[in-house]
Amino acid sequence: MRVTFYTLGCKVNQTETGALAQLFEENGYTVVPGGEAADVYVVNSCTVTNFGDQKSRKWLRRAKRENPGSVTVLTGCYPQAFPKEAAAISEADVVTGSGNRRAILADVQKVLEGEAERVIDIRPHRKGEAFEELPMDRFAEHTRAFVKVEDGCNRQCAYCVIPRARGPVRSRAETSILQEIRRLTEAGYKEIVLTAISLPSYGTDTGSSLVELVEKAAAVPGVERLRLGSLDPDMLCDEDIARLAQVSKLCPQFHLSLQSGCDKTLRAMRRPYTTAQYAAIVEKLRAAFGEALSLTTDVIVGFPGETEEDFAASLAFVTGQRFLKVHVFPYSRREGTPAYDFPAQVPEHEKENRSHRMTAAVEAVRAEEASRMEGRRADVLLETPLSATLFTGYTRQYLPVLVSAPGCKTGDIVPVTLGAWDGRRCRAEYAR
Repeated sequence: MRVTFYTLGCKVNQTETGALAQLFEENGYTVVPGGEAADVYVVNSCTVTNFGDQKSRKWLRRAKRENPGSVTVLTGCYPQAFPKEAAAISEADVVTGSGNRRAILADVQKVLEGEAERVIDIRPHRKGEAFEELPMDRFAEHTRAFVKVEDGCNRQCAYCVIPRARGPVRSRAETSILQEIRRLTEAGYKEIVLTAISLPSYGTDTGSSLVELVEKAAAVPGVERLRLGSLDPDMLCDEDIARLAQVSKLCPQFHLSLQSGCDKTLRAMRRPYTTAQYAAIVEKLRAAFGEALSLTTDVIVGFPGETEEDFAASLAFVTGQRFLKVHVFPYSRREGTPAYDFPAQVPEHEKENRSHRMTAAVEAVRAEEASRMEGRRADVLLETPLSATLFTGYTRQYLPVLVSAPGCKTGDIVPVTLGAWDGRRCRAEYAR
């Protein structure tokens, strides 16, 4: 039997798809790439925006149209957040949510064997539920390994449907995480990325903490780099920053969630910090990590009620923080969130206009920050080979690099001298 996957959304979703693929393989299935004929088609959905839901439905319709005898599966955040809507999608033979992923195999088997025409198996999240362990030893991205350490979010940001889709915070057992990291390093992975729905919430439900986990993960033999996923600035205290700065294997790159550089908009978003508090955390990180530090973030433009003056304030703050990379998103109105009914919705054309303006401004800063690194020595994890000797890769600061490294292979970490920024990557010279 052949199975193929289509994944939307964040790194957590991508990691979970890898786990599902491994589950299917361990039960006799052959995983095939998209575009090849299969017996089972699985879409792991994202519901952060309506566009994600549309993409899931479109992919299911196409899979069923082109392969009418196959079993189609809709799983993930979309059916968990909107179970009635997802269950009504006739092109999906199996509909499950973001919990109890192991049941997908049994649900698919029921349809394949004719025990059921369709299976709707969406189980609501409950307070006190445990973290679901899944095998996560294989990754489409072969150079770094993503280790999921937590699921769920307890925050109630006005624009976000994720708490509804993912449920409350559940931390994975520390022993399980460390065992997985050991398996990954033994398999040759040198960089480990700790990922989660709410990464800084790790341990808040078990009496542990993210900092403790980082210290122990860095001590696992074979780990050469440790990287963190997205962090909320208000959840980083002075002690955390000081301890993290002492972990030499931790990459000094922090994705520090912002969402807006305007205090009025942050209040409307129900984010629990001001721009001044955010800037203070940034300064503490810079003091602790020095010039090695790089920062990345996310920014939403066109949130309901955002005026041109509010946007200008956000633009000024964002560019002033000198981020190495900013992911810019026009606000997407999402049913099931408080902001859906907020007054003063910004017209789509204005959201797009602000998105283009913000993107242009942050890309100019990105170029300046990358150019400041020219001439420095750095270690690059080689990733995509463009030829027998030419590779793309990333530094510890997550600066994209293009380098010719004869005799090296994907997954190697090599020393380079950073050169000029070409608009997409930093040209570098292999420093043997």
